[in-house]
Amino acid sequence: MCESSLRAVGWARSLPVASGVKAAREWARGHLESLGWTESAPETVDAVLLTVSELVTNAHVHAHSTAQLVLTWDNRCLHVSVRDSCAALPAPRSPSAERTSGRGMFLVDALADEWEARTCTGGKAVTACFRRPGRPTG
Repeated sequence: MCESSLRAVGWARSLPVASGVKAAREWARGHLESLGWTESAPETVDAVLLTVSELVTNAHVHAHSTAQLVLTWDNRCLHVSVRDSCAALPAPRSPSAERTSGRGMFLVDALADEWEARTCTGGKAVTACFRRPGRPTG
């Protein structure tokens, strides 16, 4: 039997609709600072913070729901996960001059190394993965 040596650190925060997206970004930035990412990987930090903004906005605007934001770093990937109370899964849509919204998942798709959305009890979770630049992916 092989024992796993996987170590992870994580943080979670509930963000009611009234809390706004700025609170989510500031909270996430603080944890990225604690990992040393703001100094060593500022471009990735920008991508993570934009993804946090988009996912929390989707939970608030489209699901009319509190956003459960979870950040998990497992030394391979920073997982940014937002859970809300709507089971409808998001999909990237190409930008359009006719629409003023609907670009969030298109941005997440472009920024994250990978992402997934899945239904879960009471709603859905959308998770994006960010690898720290210069680190092995295997």
